[in-house]
Amino acid sequence: MGLAFFWGATGAAALLVGAVVAYVGSPSRNLIAIVMALGAGLLIGSVAFELIEDALDVAEVGKVGGYTLLGAAVFTLGDWYLDRRGGGDRKDSEGAQEEGSPLAIVFGSVLDGIPESFVLGLTVLQGGVSVGLLVGVMLSNLPEGMSSSAGLRIAGWPKGRVFGMWLVVMLVSGASAAAGYHFLSDPSLSGSAAVAQGFAAGALLAMVADTLLPEAYEVEGVFTGSWVAIGFALSLILTSV
Repeated sequence: MGLAFFWGATGAAALLVGAVVAYVGSPSRNLIAIVMALGAGLLIGSVAFELIEDALDVAEVGKVGGYTLLGAAVFTLGDWYLDRRGGGDRKDSEGAQEEGSPLAIVFGSVLDGIPESFVLGLTVLQGGVSVGLLVGVMLSNLPEGMSSSAGLRIAGWPKGRVFGMWLVVMLVSGASAAAGYHFLSDPSLSGSAAVAQGFAAGALLAMVADTLLPEAYEVEGVFTGSWVAIGFALSLILTSV
């Protein structure tokens, strides 16, 4: 479980690295958008070739589809609630967070990290962390850390508060990965593997669609699809390593 916590926190550490980059340098919106799109493709590949494939080994297609829909619905409802509470602009790079709720922004950032970290914990249990998934998580978190931190800086957030927020997200992500590991390592819950994998897949897909692709498309436009496809192909390559 400790190893799962480590990898969950490591994936989320890219958020903190992104914050440092945002405060030290000035990353362009194009670079942020490209990395977001690549990360989205990698995560979609991980869902297709690891989570769903494994779930289908122990459950019927229809049931896995139902679990996936449930996971997407739960994430979407949480995201919708936090948006209404003032966390909707948490990834804006131009300071829109000034009009939002600090607490909602923090909770929104935590919510974004839970599905991917939970999945990392599942892969650790299956023999070692998935390299493709870990790279996808880091590539999705790095631009999020850069974009959000740049906007929070413009909105007047002190540096200590921004870095503290990402540290909290790292700890929660580590705990989420440990929870994923524990969930399937418990013999009494072994029959629920497909439920956990399908649910996590749906939440991860919803997160990608809600938080990564819109930001990437806003900057890259029609080229977004090609960057996502490149990320997806990279996921295939890393899966075969």
